[in-house]
Amino acid sequence: MVNNILKKFEMFDELWTPKIIGELNGQYVKLAKIKDEFVWHSHENEDELFMIFKGTLVMEFRDRVERIQEGEMIVVPKGVEHFPRTENGEIVWVLLFEPMETKHTGQVQHEKTVNDQQWL
Repeated sequence: MVNNILKKFEMFDELWTPKIIGELNGQYVKLAKIKDEFVWHSHENEDELFMIFKGTLVMEFRDRVERIQEGEMIVVPKGVEHFPRTENGEIVWVLLFEPMETKHTGQVQHEKTVNDQQWL
């Protein structure tokens, strides 16, 4: 099945609410639109891949800050605490690869936590 990722991004406006667009080898492929700050969290047993389609993602770690631009990606290793955010009110479009069992905010429960992620 062919997916046009840019058209999928146009199908939703919710922020910090990943949408599942594919599944392979025990991994979900997800799209998310993000703006402002998320929450400090980690995933004990799962790595996460973030690929930026639009905008600039700022990924804070306890020991450094990375800025990921359009067309770039970053892998956050399992167990590493991270804090995704954007700057200047920008809405950033992100594609994520993560194991199907990955909880949105790891063990942290927050008002932005989404426990029931939907398919597009």
